[in-house]
Amino acid sequence: QVQLVESGGGSVQAGGSLRLSCAASKYIVSRRCMAWFRQAPGKEREGVASTVSDGRTAYGDSVKGRFAISEDSATNTLYLQMDNLQREDTAMYYCAAASLGCAAVSLPLQEPSYRHWGQGTQVTVSS
Repeated sequence: QVQLVESGGGSVQAGGSLRLSCAASKYIVSRRCMAWFRQAPGKEREGVASTVSDGRTAYGDSVKGRFAISEDSATNTLYLQMDNLQREDTAMYYCAAASLGCAAVSLPLQEPSYRHWGQGTQVTVSS
């Protein structure tokens, strides 16, 4: 059974930084396509960042240049470094894992590409 547990959320002022972590079941980070999504109140869940094949990454337009996704296969952990946070980044952030590796995922920032989800960690940005 795939388990994903997010941590690192919290409250921060605009312009600040946070790093989210996702502790995954063994081998998941190294063998599956992984991503971060977020959902703000009253809005649909949106893809924030994902790993893609050949070690590349993909980002949503609203976070490009501010967020960075990374992974540590040795500790089965996925990270999301978030810098220059803005009020519009306030949301519940979710870690997601696909059923396959990134080479088989054609839409890495789309929710249907992922089968397994964590329970989320809240990020609140105040001005």
